[in-house]
Amino acid sequence: MKIAIIGTGNLGKSIAKGLITNNAITTLHLTKRNLNAIQEFEGYKNVTLTSSNIEAVKHSDILILAVQPAHLETILKEISPFLNENHVIISTVTGFVIQKIESIIGVDQFIIRAMPNTAIAVGKSMTCLCSNSKGEKRIKIAQAIFNRLGHSMIIPETQMQAATVVCASGIAFWMRLIRATTQAAIQLGFDANDAQELAMHTCQGAASLLITNGKHPEEEIDSVTTPKGCTIEGLNEMEHKGLSSSLIQGMVASFNKISNIKKEQI
Repeated sequence: MKIAIIGTGNLGKSIAKGLITNNAITTLHLTKRNLNAIQEFEGYKNVTLTSSNIEAVKHSDILILAVQPAHLETILKEISPFLNENHVIISTVTGFVIQKIESIIGVDQFIIRAMPNTAIAVGKSMTCLCSNSKGEKRIKIAQAIFNRLGHSMIIPETQMQAATVVCASGIAFWMRLIRATTQAAIQLGFDANDAQELAMHTCQGAASLLITNGKHPEEEIDSVTTPKGCTIEGLNEMEHKGLSSSLIQGMVASFNKISNIKKEQI
C-alpha cells in the first residue's frame, strides 16, 4: 500500500509506527511543517519525510488525514486539485463530517472517517469507521490498516459521536476505574506500584476473557462468585452505591456534551 499521513503529529506518529512495525506499506510519506519533529522516521526503508502535502498526495494511493480540525478545510482545498479516482481519503479528524469533506473535494471520492483512541500508540486502539456511499467500496482497506493497530468496527456515521464517548472518552473512564482499584489495593495493604500492577493486569485479563471466550460479562462474573462469598458481597455493595448507574449516567452526560458542542459549531 502506498500511504501518506498528512499531518504527522502524535496520532500520525502512532499510526506510522504501527504501519512500519507491521510491514503494512509499500511506501509511506509523512508530512509535517517542521520535519525535525519527525526525524525519528528518517532512514526507514521506503519512508519519505516531506513538508509538501502535494508531493505526498502525488506519490500515494491512501491518504490518512491526521491534522487539527481547524486546519483540515485548508488542507483539503490544497490537495483537492491533485486527487484522482484511485485515492482513498481517510480522515481521523473529530467532528468533521463526511458531507463537509464532500463539499470541498467532491462526492466522487472514496471518503472514510476513522475514530481511533489513544491506545493506538500501543497497538490496542478500538477504531470506529464509517464512509460515504462510494467509500463503502474501499472501507475494507481502512479496516485492514486499523486492525494492525488494534481492532476496528464499521458503524453508521450517525453513531460516531456515541462511539467517541464509548471508545475515545472511554479510555479515561477505564483509567479512572483502574485508579480506583489501585487506591483500594493500597488501602488493603499493597504499596502503590504493586497496587497499580495488580489493577492493570486484572483489567486486561477481564477484557481478554470476554474477547477470547465471547461470553456475556455476567457469565464470567458467575464463574467468580460463590454463594455468601466475598465477590458477591463486594459487587452488591458497589451496586448499592450506584456503580453501574453512575457509569451509565456519566457516559450519557458526556454524549450530551459532545452533542451540544456540535450544535454550537453548526
